[in-house]
Amino acid sequence: QVQLVESGGGLVQAGGSLRLSCAASGLTFGSYAMGWFRQAPGKEREWVTHINWAGDSLYYAESVKGRFTISRDNAKNTVYLRMNSLKPEDTGVYYCAASLYVLGSRDTNDYKYWGQGTQVTVSS
Repeated sequence: QVQLVESGGGLVQAGGSLRLSCAASGLTFGSYAMGWFRQAPGKEREWVTHINWAGDSLYYAESVKGRFTISRDNAKNTVYLRMNSLKPEDTGVYYCAASLYVLGSRDTNDYKYWGQGTQVTVSS
């Protein structure tokens, strides 16, 4: 049974930082590209960033470029999202997901497995 479990969310003031983690089990982690998505209340889920299977190709939405950093540790079956200079508009539920496309994708339909999400709230 595949499980993706996010952690590290919380309440932070604008300008602050958080690091999200996503621990995977039940799959050959190194075979999957991993992505982070977020969903704000009343909005569709949106792509934030993704990383290829090897961890050497990274992609970011323009809204987070320069502030967020994705990384992975295949030995620990974990993907991370470091979020700096947080803004109120970064508020939402953050989901990690696993894609069979080795380079990853910005499309939610290309992701096979999803975590349950972790809440990030940025106060102004």
